[in-house]
Amino acid sequence: MSTLEIKNLHVSVETQDGPLQILKGVNLTIHHGEIHAIMGPNGSGKSTLAYAIAGHPDYEITDGEILLDGENIEEMDPDERAHAGLFLAMQYPVEVPGVTVTNFLRSAKTAIDGEAPKLRTWIKDINTAMDNFKADKDWASRDLNVGFSGGEKKRLEILQMEMLKPKFAVLDETDSGLDVDALRLVSEGVNRVHEANGNGIMLITHYTRILRYIKPDHVHVFVDGRVAESGGPELADELEANGYERFEAAIA
Repeated sequence: MSTLEIKNLHVSVETQDGPLQILKGVNLTIHHGEIHAIMGPNGSGKSTLAYAIAGHPDYEITDGEILLDGENIEEMDPDERAHAGLFLAMQYPVEVPGVTVTNFLRSAKTAIDGEAPKLRTWIKDINTAMDNFKADKDWASRDLNVGFSGGEKKRLEILQMEMLKPKFAVLDETDSGLDVDALRLVSEGVNRVHEANGNGIMLITHYTRILRYIKPDHVHVFVDGRVAESGGPELADELEANGYERFEAAIA
């Protein structure tokens, strides 16, 4: 059974005024098959945690460890982390002119699996995935994210997760900017991948609305670069009703 462990994680980012410490001792463990929701106000460190896990070069781990199945991944490049089974759905997916969606997905799948998928099977799988997301047929031939709406980009991120089948997926505010229909499609995709593969999911969000569709096993409240409190789904209900004031006071 796979496990993603974050132990006493401290992370800083370089600014024009020098290093700024964002994470200040995060401890978190996600087991195979679990969904963990990370909630917190702006600037609390949620996205920094996502970037640190993915290996973004601007985010320096100054103390602590990130362990995937017991192995410290700090020295791994981002592509090596993807090979090991990590996936990041970005808050702001980048546009890649000149690379089609189909070529990107097949290249990524080949790199992770070590061999190219059989063409007939691949075409069938990608067509099924696109049907699931109600994607236009021309998506496959379009340049990656170029000319896509915000909602389309988010749906494409989860489609990538469905095709690549990671051990652990970090979804960084995948719900931001989505209308009701897009939110439902994205949530159905996350649930479909989770049910099929049993992967662990870290769902970073400001809002409880996505948790109406994706039911977390655990909820963690981030304040000032730390986990202020952890609990079950009822913790999200408290945040919806009362906000973060209680948790901010506990950290202060």
